Amino acid sequence: MDPTRAFVKNVRRLVVKVGTAVVTRGDGRLALGRLGALCEQLKELISQDYEVILVSSGAVGLGRQRLKYRKLVNSSLADLQKPQNELDGKACAAVGQSSLMALYDVLFSQLDVTSSQLLVTDNDFRNEDFRKQLSETVQSLLSLKVIPLFNENDAISTRRAPYEDSSGIFWDNDSLAGLLALELKADLLVLLSDVDGLYSGPPNEPNSKLIHTYLKEKQSEITFGDKSRLGRGGMTAKVNAAVCAASAGIPVVITSGYATDNILKVLEGERVGTLFHEDAHLWISVKEVGARQMAVAARECSRRLQALQPQARRKILLDVADALEANESLIKAENEADIAAAQEAGYGKSLISRLALKPGKASTFFCYCSLQISSLAKSIRVLSDMEEPIGRILKRTELADGLVLEKTSSPLGVLLIVFESRPDALVQIASLAIRSGNGLLLKGGKEAKRSNAILHKVITSAIPDTVGEKLIGLVTSREEIPDLLKLDDVIDLVIPRGSNKLVSEIKASTKIPVLGHADGICHVYLDKSADMEMAAHIVLDAKIDYPAACNAMETLLVHKDLSSNPKLTEIIVELQREGVKLFGGPRASNLLNIPETHSFHHEYNSLACTIEIVDDVHAAINHIHQHGRHVIISLTSFYFFFMLIQIALSQKIMKLLKYFYIKLIERHEYFIWQQSVKSLTCQFSAAVFHNASTRFCDGARFGLGAEVGISTSRIHARGPVGVEGLLTTRWILKGSGQVVDGDNGVIYSHKDLPL
Repeated sequence: MDPTRAFVKNVRRLVVKVGTAVVTRGDGRLALGRLGALCEQLKELISQDYEVILVSSGAVGLGRQRLKYRKLVNSSLADLQKPQNELDGKACAAVGQSSLMALYDVLFSQLDVTSSQLLVTDNDFRNEDFRKQLSETVQSLLSLKVIPLFNENDAISTRRAPYEDSSGIFWDNDSLAGLLALELKADLLVLLSDVDGLYSGPPNEPNSKLIHTYLKEKQSEITFGDKSRLGRGGMTAKVNAAVCAASAGIPVVITSGYATDNILKVLEGERVGTLFHEDAHLWISVKEVGARQMAVAARECSRRLQALQPQARRKILLDVADALEANESLIKAENEADIAAAQEAGYGKSLISRLALKPGKASTFFCYCSLQISSLAKSIRVLSDMEEPIGRILKRTELADGLVLEKTSSPLGVLLIVFESRPDALVQIASLAIRSGNGLLLKGGKEAKRSNAILHKVITSAIPDTVGEKLIGLVTSREEIPDLLKLDDVIDLVIPRGSNKLVSEIKASTKIPVLGHADGICHVYLDKSADMEMAAHIVLDAKIDYPAACNAMETLLVHKDLSSNPKLTEIIVELQREGVKLFGGPRASNLLNIPETHSFHHEYNSLACTIEIVDDVHAAINHIHQHGRHVIISLTSFYFFFMLIQIALSQKIMKLLKYFYIKLIERHEYFIWQQSVKSLTCQFSAAVFHNASTRFCDGARFGLGAEVGISTSRIHARGPVGVEGLLTTRWILKGSGQVVDGDNGVIYSHKDLPL
């Protein structure tokens, strides 16, 4: 269900208005198929205990068709050669009304539904007694599951054209439907048209876009016709009626009456037609402003950001940090609401842990733990103090005398980041985008929608008008992603932070380069030569420091000679004491008496891990290679964090020590650098650690200031992606009037110059 349509869950009484263009065909004759589909939908709604009130135009159109035929039959050839006067509309209404009602009666009777006719005029609603009696009559009909069928009684109406007069009551069946929705306390008004909804321009023009949610602030940007091809209304009348009803608290959807199930789709929460809602201004998202407009706006703002002096860009980051601290209580309130909703929905502990923006372990870094707002703000200030990344000269070369080529750092352009769960990631990514001069579009997980919304609002409020708050756009619904993924001419890089499924889906749906962040199965290998005291500290930290992080240990591989080592038993006991649930491979489950794992390729993100016994370091590498995620796709590969725990073994005589040391180095170098097929997994690894916890694999801990994600790619950035990973290069050639001229007389030196 689309988030902006969630209100339909509470709809029980609805008013449906069907226009003349839906009731009749282009030639003015009845559209029996469409009317039949409409009646079937209303039948289905009644069976689901909805209360349905129908307002139907079409009497004038039907009457005109019948009277034209009658006039033709009764006219002589001479009469037909004379100028023909337009038929009186009131006479058409009087003739057509009985035909219209007879048609509905037949169609509803076939579906075992009863309908009733209620003809009203503008003057009727001036009488308070009439309004009260009308409500009572309709209530009685609805209680008997009878459909009240309203129409303006044009045959006896005293109003003249132009029909919209000063009465302020109603002036056509669209405004009548809006009035009835208010009078009869409906929960929803559906206006059926001959188009899919309200468009930004004429629907038949290729550049016109369907507007899913109407914003009054955008009305000046919309153009549409004033008149229906048959009736008095048209889109202008529908929009006016919809705006009036929505402002009074009645949601309205304008959608096509040509489709056979659009009313049912509306009530199922699907994003069909154009929605008018009193809270629509709070839902502004990419669909409302347009995917392309949002991306283009981010690009234009990024260019203004890049044009600033370095100190001005630095000040923006400092202002963002100050804004976060100033709004700490508001941010925490929204975050706590997200956490409460996640707990009520039954989400797992690891996801809820990632949601939390509350006091946790003290940290001056962006890291995967519960963070205080003050820590986030401090991290942004650390990032602002780093060396200016934009326009940095990376290489200078003298091509020829007086001709100097410079390779400089340059922003990528516009980034689309899709991330899950963690609202602190929004702060990291936004600050990195500002620091690197990039425009940014963000799509966070629905479970963190309140946190993401308030963080986005706070951050963008700190961006000066000289740059524009549209530098960072927030995408609010998953349904909006496909439109953005088509914009390969505007968006320069997509970075998905989430599951393999998410990465694969995005990769398959776009031509935009994707910097993949697939799942990370972090392996720790304990060699027989390991210092077990050190090993215990590292293993415990890698698993329990923050188990929900993607750099936490998921699999512990142990050399077979350690299987009976008391120190290994101590490590296992300590893990269990800390609440870690252990699973074993076929060998470990038997030797260590723990449950057997269902899969070696499993990222727990919780207090659980797998243990397996291997014969040696070669077997460890084979195990990682066999059970690791290995996807060879452009810009999407896999990553693992490995750590080899090895220490010089004993205080033997120098000769033996030298022998063991050489063997140790050989084993270490084999694990990390070996070019054989067996070491292919390590070669594809984004990070390899020796005698250190996997938890060090973090952008801030690497000195990158922060990270936008962990790249699994073998191209461009790898591992934690900081500011440098969001930059590309630009060549700047400085000359003094040189020309190629077939290279005649040019002597190339290609000499490296100091920076």
